[in-house]
Amino acid sequence: MFTRLAKAAALIVGTISLASCGINSVPAAEETAKAKWADVEAQFQRRANLIPNLQEIVMSSAEQERETLNAVIEARASATRPEVQLDEGDLNDPAAMQQFSQAQNQLGGALSRLLVSVERYPELKSQDNFGRFMTQYEGTENRIAVAIRDYNEAVRQYNTTIRTFPDTIGANIIHGAEPMVPYEAATEGAEVAPELDMRSE
Repeated sequence: MFTRLAKAAALIVGTISLASCGINSVPAAEETAKAKWADVEAQFQRRANLIPNLQEIVMSSAEQERETLNAVIEARASATRPEVQLDEGDLNDPAAMQQFSQAQNQLGGALSRLLVSVERYPELKSQDNFGRFMTQYEGTENRIAVAIRDYNEAVRQYNTTIRTFPDTIGANIIHGAEPMVPYEAATEGAEVAPELDMRSE
C-alpha cells in the first residue's frame, strides 16, 4: 500500500516537474514573438510614412505618372485601414494574417511599379530629394525583410516549444497555447527588398 502511494506521489511530482518546464518557457516564447511582430508593424508603418514624400517628389517632376502614383496612394490607404491591422490576438488567425499580408504586398507592388516607371526620368533621378527618398526606401525595405525574418524565427521557436515534450504539457494544460502564424508573402519573393538601379543614365 505504502509502495503504491509512494509511486503515485512520485509520478505526480514528476509530472508537475515536467509540466513546470512550460510554465515560463511558453509565455516567454510567445512574448518574444509578439515583440518581433511589433517590429514588423513598425517597419511597415515606416514605409507607409515615406509615401507622402514620394508623392510630392513625383507630382512635381513626373506628372505623367499620376495614375501609377494614385495606385500607390490607394494601396497605402488600404494597407493602413484599421480593419486590416492586426492585434496580438490575431497572430493565431491565418485568415487575418493573410489579409494583412495581401494589403502590405499590394502596397509593395504598387510602390515597385511606380519606382520602376520613374527610373525613366534622368532629371528626377538626379534630384537630391529623390536620391534621399530612394536611400530611405531601400533601407526600409531591408528593415522589413529583416523584421519578417526575425518574427518568423520567433514564431518557429514558439510553435516548436508548445509542441515538444515536456513544454507541451504546460502549454496545453496551463496556457491553452495555440500555434502562431508566420508571415508569408502573398506573392513569392515579395518580402525581399527590390534591387533598384540608382545610376544615372
